[in-house]
Amino acid sequence: MNSTVEVLHTKPMLEMRYVSKTFPGIKALQDVELTAFPYEVHSLMGENGAGKSTLMKILSGAYHADKGSEIRVTGQLVDISDPLSAKKLGIAVIYQELSLSPNLSIAENIFLGSELSKAGMADRRKMEFECKATLERLGVNFHPATLVSELSIAEQQMIEIARAVHAKAKILVMDEPTTALSNRETHHLFSLIHKLRNEGLAIIYISHRMSEIYELSDRCSVLRDGQYVGTLEKQELNSETLVKMMVGRDISGFYKKDQSQYKRGQEILRVENLSDGYRVSPSSFSLYQGEVLAIAGLVGSGRTELARLIYGADHKTEGQLYLNGQPLHIKNPKNAIDQGIVYLTEDRKSQGLFLDMDVCNNVNLLAFSSDCSKAKTINLKKRDARADKAIESLNIRVPNSKVNVGSLSGGNQQKVLLSRLLEIKPKVLILDEPTRGVDIGAKSEIYKIIQTLVADGVGVLVISSELPEVIGIADRVLVMHEGAIVGELSQGGDIPFDQNNIMKLAAGA
Repeated sequence: MNSTVEVLHTKPMLEMRYVSKTFPGIKALQDVELTAFPYEVHSLMGENGAGKSTLMKILSGAYHADKGSEIRVTGQLVDISDPLSAKKLGIAVIYQELSLSPNLSIAENIFLGSELSKAGMADRRKMEFECKATLERLGVNFHPATLVSELSIAEQQMIEIARAVHAKAKILVMDEPTTALSNRETHHLFSLIHKLRNEGLAIIYISHRMSEIYELSDRCSVLRDGQYVGTLEKQELNSETLVKMMVGRDISGFYKKDQSQYKRGQEILRVENLSDGYRVSPSSFSLYQGEVLAIAGLVGSGRTELARLIYGADHKTEGQLYLNGQPLHIKNPKNAIDQGIVYLTEDRKSQGLFLDMDVCNNVNLLAFSSDCSKAKTINLKKRDARADKAIESLNIRVPNSKVNVGSLSGGNQQKVLLSRLLEIKPKVLILDEPTRGVDIGAKSEIYKIIQTLVADGVGVLVISSELPEVIGIADRVLVMHEGAIVGELSQGGDIPFDQNNIMKLAAGA
């Protein structure tokens, strides 16, 4: 049973009707609906903050829906009061942040909470035997006794799926599963999703990546501002329709830079023979005023490592940096910040933001010292005014600056982190995967911020794995392969500035 037509002739596996959720002062969901069938991949799309995660947390039992909400599984009205009741109904959710216990083995993770015992002791031998059968069914070649901490992110994700399959899940929710995966790992995951779909699971797939939605979806439902907008069949899926449904307005091709405005100015940053001795080969390039310079390459090509050397986060063994023609001596990130070079990390949650702090303090983190009086006390009025201005200028969707950053959507978290860096008026801004895990509307806003900064004379260096993004926003792109810059392409150059030529260089062709 492979076609959408055949899917619609089956009875729904899941029906969510009139689902609402109210938090103090906020209506997160209002009469949302979602229907998923067996033998179907049903994508769920919407901007960050549209209500996708809230809806899935209700399905998983992490939240309880408002009175009047209705959930049916295989036609039966159910009350999902907690995660255990969801599990008993055959519902499994794999979140973007994986929930495995790294200090336990694969088998112990798969049986966590439902361990097998013999004579009052854990029967590890039987658990490993059953675990091996589940792994083989999925085509995953791991020994069940392997510690989860020894696995890569992609491999850990396979264990999450194995745990769901072993628990006989009928409804599998996957939330942004490819965020940290390479192309090869993503291809393997998609093959596994197709396999599970063809075995009769109802799979709900959440992603911001249009290409994934086109490739996987039998149908796609869209939420906007906590409300259900509509559902599209596979043959109806196209970028224009999806964008209009998600954001309520046109975003011209998501973003396309007007190259007629490109005028290269003077050199801002020059990198000469920069290397760490093993991950990054001696690398040289220049960044000029008036341009966006991108660095592309496959995962592990050395893009982030090169950026961290420039920023002083990692130790260089050779090389020299120049800012506006003057040599720089950067030994650590503080040196870089003092010189006007800032870096937006690709991992905003663990390396960028303080999730348990509010927006106000996150925005002001690099500016506190300039506010301090002689008595070393912080000027609270300046602090609050700066945060309010950042919220307004970057369109950060938040009720006020005292809300914790951890409660914000991915796009708004990214804008909070970006606003912190902009407060020190940087000369060079390095953006590492600036739109990862960010919805289309927020992407468009981030692109506009980048162009405003370039127009103001800031040097912008962007690292991105999304080639359409690179082509859309960059004037030049440096391509890396195995730690070395192997080529350069530019808009209007002799070699076509397209994905095919970038990938040829990235793959070492």
